[in-house]
Amino acid sequence: MTVPTRVALVEDHAILAEALRVSLDLKGFDAISIPVSQNGGGRRELLHSVLKTRPRVVIVDLDLGPAGDGAALIHPLTMAGHRVVVLTAVTDRVRWGSCLARGAQTVVPKSAPLQAIVDVIRRVDQGLPVIPRNEREMLVQLWQERHTDDDERRRCLARLTPREAHVLGQLAHGKRVREVAEEAFVSEATVRTQVKSILAKLGVNSQLAAVAMAREIGWTPPDKPTSHAAQSATGGTHAGRIPEQRRQPN
Repeated sequence: MTVPTRVALVEDHAILAEALRVSLDLKGFDAISIPVSQNGGGRRELLHSVLKTRPRVVIVDLDLGPAGDGAALIHPLTMAGHRVVVLTAVTDRVRWGSCLARGAQTVVPKSAPLQAIVDVIRRVDQGLPVIPRNEREMLVQLWQERHTDDDERRRCLARLTPREAHVLGQLAHGKRVREVAEEAFVSEATVRTQVKSILAKLGVNSQLAAVAMAREIGWTPPDKPTSHAAQSATGGTHAGRIPEQRRQPN
């Protein structure tokens, strides 16, 4: 007798996970739903649970609630020899490209019919192509271009002085120039000069564009304003915390 292909389902939506499990079982697969902890269990624990089942194919959702971003599971699973299919409600094509760059076989929207999802799993199991090569390359390129743009944005934000970083943070929180000036006990003209410097360093022409740039890459401003004296003492040390860029997903 042929041993049925084991498929692990990493999906925190219980109803969808059960519907997939039943559909796959009816098609001759050995489907196992991996519980996603609701008590703060991390991705390492979840990865360990998946590996214990020794699946051939793993279906991974990107939004795993308390377990975080499912994309972080893709690389270790593929390195362990498992074939990964991403099932997600995310429509951002850049994130799809990121999943493919990490080693996923394909990305399937949750809006797809159950039969279509099962057909993808069958083709993956049989080693058949599930996404055109040019589409895969296009999606990965989109992800690479976005990360190149983000690198440049990080470099621009790193040029801000501590005071400029604080001003940008206040603007991001919806403060007006007058309010920023009053809080810092300086004139509005001083703050406007700082804003002009921020815009020049970021290469944008409006406060809204500067705030949007910072938000898009997850930039975090300093917690407290830095005094002019402290800024002089540090020689204008750059401020603002920027998440570390991961060029190669893992």
